[in-house]
Amino acid sequence: MTEFPTSILFEEAREILCKVAAAHRLPIEHVALARTHGRVLAEDIVAPIALQPFDNSAMDGYACRHADLRKHESVSLALVGEQFAGRALGLHVGAGECVRITTGAPMPISADTVVMREDTQVDGDAVTMPPGVRAGVNVRIAGEDAQAGDPVLRAGTRLNAVQVSLAASLGIERLPVSAKPTVAVFTTGDELVEAGMPLQPGEIYNSNRELLMGLLRAEGLEPVAWPTLPDDPERIASMMQDAASSFDVVITCGAVSAGEKDHIPAMLQAHGRVHFWKVRMKPGMPLLAGKLGQAQFLGLPGNPVSVLATFLTLGRVLIHGLQGRAEGPRRFARLQIAIEKPHARREFVRGTLQVDDTGTLWVTPNAATGSHRLRAAADADALLVLAEGAISLAQGDVVEVLTY
Repeated sequence: MTEFPTSILFEEAREILCKVAAAHRLPIEHVALARTHGRVLAEDIVAPIALQPFDNSAMDGYACRHADLRKHESVSLALVGEQFAGRALGLHVGAGECVRITTGAPMPISADTVVMREDTQVDGDAVTMPPGVRAGVNVRIAGEDAQAGDPVLRAGTRLNAVQVSLAASLGIERLPVSAKPTVAVFTTGDELVEAGMPLQPGEIYNSNRELLMGLLRAEGLEPVAWPTLPDDPERIASMMQDAASSFDVVITCGAVSAGEKDHIPAMLQAHGRVHFWKVRMKPGMPLLAGKLGQAQFLGLPGNPVSVLATFLTLGRVLIHGLQGRAEGPRRFARLQIAIEKPHARREFVRGTLQVDDTGTLWVTPNAATGSHRLRAAADADALLVLAEGAISLAQGDVVEVLTY
C-alpha cells in the first residue's frame, strides 16, 4: 500500500474541494417555478419584458393631466370614464377631464398624474382636485423596476421566495437550476444504538446521523440515511461501493482516524482515490476526501462537534460547488471576552451571537472545547473562525463567524 498524503492546510483543502466540485458540476434542469424555491440558479436571467410592463396607477383615485391642475387653487375636472385594474380600455383624457382609476390599472392616454381619492371631492360628474399636486405623482412608469433585457437574477443564487416571485412577475414559467446532488449518509461503529433502544455498557446513541441529515436538509437536499457501518472492513467496502454506484456524494461519520477500527481511509485508497487525509484544523483534523466510484466522498470524523465543524466549513464547499452556488457574504462579530489560541491549526470555536442596542454583533465563545461536547454546540449558534498560528485576541476584537 502506498503512503497517504501528509496533512494539509485548511485553505489547501478548501481549494481542492472547489476544483473537484467545479470539475464535476451537476447538470442543468429546467424546472417549473413552483419547484425552484431553494434551488441554485444555473444561468443568468434577463428580463423578457419591462417591469412594470405599462404605466399604471399606484393609488385609487383620478387620472388626469397635470397641466390642468393649479398650484395655489382647486380646480374642477369632468369625469369621463372609469379604468379598473385589468385590460386597458383605451380611454383618453382631454383638457379639463379625468378618469376614475384603481390601483394597478393602466393609465389612460394623455394622463400623467393620479390624485388620491381621499384628496378629492366628487359632485356627480365633477371632481374637485386640490391645489399643489406634484406632476407624475402616484404613477408607476413602465420599466422603472426593470427594462427588457436587464439582468435580474444571477447564476449561483440560491433562490428565495422573492426571487422566484420576480421571475413570475416577468412571465417566466421555468428556471434553469442545477440538479440537486444525491447524498448517501453513513454513520459508523459497533457502539452505535438507535434512539429509543436500551443502551448496553459501552454503547452510545447515534446522534451524528440526525446531525448530518439535518445539516444537509438545511442546504435544500434530500439525503438518504444508510444503515450504520459495522467495524468490518469487507462490509464497509461493500456497502460504500454500493452507495457510490448510485449517489453523487457519499458522506461518512467516524472511522477515519488512525485507530485499529478506522478502516475507511484504507478502503478509499484501495477502491477509490484520496484527495487528502487530515486537515490542519480543530476540531476535525482526520477529515478524509476523495472519489469512490461515481461519487465524491467525504469522511468526517466521529465526534459530533467535528462533524458540525467539518461540514459547515468544507462539506458545504463541496455541496455548493457541485451546484455552482455562489459564496454568500462573510459575517463578522466582536468578541465579548478575550480568547487565546496557542496551537498552529485553524480553529473553529463554538459561540453565541448577540446584538447590542447600537446594532453591533457580539459573539461569546463557549468555554467547552471538547469535540464530543454536543450540548455545548446545541447551546451555541455559531462557530468563531480563528486563523492559523498562535493568536491572542482581546475583548472587542473582530472575528469571522459561521452561523448554523
